Amino acid sequence: QVQLVESGGGLVQVGGSLRLSCVASGRTFSTYAMGWFRLAPGKEREFVAVIGRNGIITYQSDSMKGRFTISRDDAKNTVYLQMNSLKPEDTAVYYCAAAPRGTTRSRYDYWGQGTQVTVSS
Repeated sequence: QVQLVESGGGLVQVGGSLRLSCVASGRTFSTYAMGWFRLAPGKEREFVAVIGRNGIITYQSDSMKGRFTISRDDAKNTVYLQMNSLKPEDTAVYYCAAAPRGTTRSRYDYWGQGTQVTVSS
């Protein structure tokens, strides 16, 4: 069983930045693909980005790729999401998830509790 704990969310103004972190328990973090998702009020859960065990990265869109950066530090069992140029539509609860098979298309078996990001205009 893997436990994921997100942090770094908060209230930020339009154009601001936040860095989300997700720390995983266990000793097999380096073998997982790690993804970020978000859930906004009234919307379905949305994929944000994923980083595979081999470092391959996929973003939801080119637009998001230009503002968000996913990275990982296997020594710290941590995945990050650096978010810049934030917009009101980025307001959501952000979740990290772990895919044990390690590829960017793998199923996510473990989910964190989420961290709230609110972008005010």
